[in-house]
Amino acid sequence: MASKELIKNLEDTIENIPDFPIPGIQFKDISPIFLNPKLYESVIEDLVTFSKGKVDAVCGIESRGYLFGIAIAVALEVPFILIRKKGKLPPPIISEKYDLEYGSAEIETREGQIQKGQRILIHDDLLATGGTTEAAANLVEKQGAEVTQFSFLIGLKGLGGDEKLKRFNAEVYHILEY
Repeated sequence: MASKELIKNLEDTIENIPDFPIPGIQFKDISPIFLNPKLYESVIEDLVTFSKGKVDAVCGIESRGYLFGIAIAVALEVPFILIRKKGKLPPPIISEKYDLEYGSAEIETREGQIQKGQRILIHDDLLATGGTTEAAANLVEKQGAEVTQFSFLIGLKGLGGDEKLKRFNAEVYHILEY
């Protein structure tokens, strides 16, 4: 869906940082996008086109999922719902635990912000193994809503994220793939 021009501009802008945060990881630094308002606007337009008329709310995953997710929700004229790390939201909350490479983590959202029957877009900056995104989708489903779409700026191939999200029968979109 993204134009060749948008893809090229993003590839030229996103910085690859080798061995960060640990040796062997190739970190994709998206922060240079925010130095170029026109490029940022093009990213939002592309992500909005993917979801227009198909969702009732956008959930963004802390914290980089907020960078584009809020703008997507505003452009779609739908609510934006925060999905945060444990202990960052006041009660009442609903939580979901998930496994990490070493240990586990938990994410939360405020009870009552996701409405039963809503069609939800879950947005984050990057899809790798899909563990956090899967937990976010479980959190949405616990509240009686349906995840109909996932969107990401970047999808990392070969790490299993796309495969993990198939069980939700939702559209998955990433502008770039590495």
